[in-house]
Amino acid sequence: LQDLVSYNVKHNEANGEDNRDGTDDNRSWNCGAEGPTDDPAVLALRARQKRNFLVTVFLSQGVPMLLAGDEMGRTQRGNNNAYCQDNEISWLDWDADDAGRDLLRFTETVAALRRDHPVFRRRRFFRGLAADGETGDIMWLTAGGAEMTGADWAAGDVKSLAVFLNGEAISEPDPRGGRITDAKFLLLFNAHGDPVTFTLPEAALAASWQVVVDTAMRLPDGTALLPKSEIEVFGRAVVVLRSTD
Repeated sequence: LQDLVSYNVKHNEANGEDNRDGTDDNRSWNCGAEGPTDDPAVLALRARQKRNFLVTVFLSQGVPMLLAGDEMGRTQRGNNNAYCQDNEISWLDWDADDAGRDLLRFTETVAALRRDHPVFRRRRFFRGLAADGETGDIMWLTAGGAEMTGADWAAGDVKSLAVFLNGEAISEPDPRGGRITDAKFLLLFNAHGDPVTFTLPEAALAASWQVVVDTAMRLPDGTALLPKSEIEVFGRAVVVLRSTD
């Protein structure tokens, strides 16, 4: 996970093949500096991006897959073909530094959120449909709080959206055949480099919200918000809201 936010290209020089081995398709971004750095702005962005990725994994449907050590920000020093490295490059370093311990605590937070809320662990696909007078199980919203249209999905310059997950519309039963109900959640994603102001949806979705996760670490947990109120999501950050009604 650390390498995903620290390197643009592979660094397999230690493998003895002049960096020719391994894939050139890294799909990573160094956040402004290649490899280790002491630039505080780059380090802050890297930490935020790691939290963004963890939120995306743990609050997605299906089984979360996390490589051992990534809960603390494991690194292979940019080597993406480390099968031949039986040394510090591929070993897990369990002696985490302060940043690693902070990331571990955040991982525990989002893992517990997933464990405690079945809306993140559905066994059946979303339908996106609503019965008469009811709200569907999932809804995609613009930053302005309106339901997304085809034109919104096709807008190439838009890098923000909100996802509404309805814990009152889970279709599968519990082990005893009873109904599963949960809180409602609103996930605000901002992939822009600058902050984006989101307008929360109408009261029909929830009468009130509270902040449970902010990957920018700017909004205190428990911050209360009302329908149609505005909330600023920091650049390249995710905010998770839970209904309190």
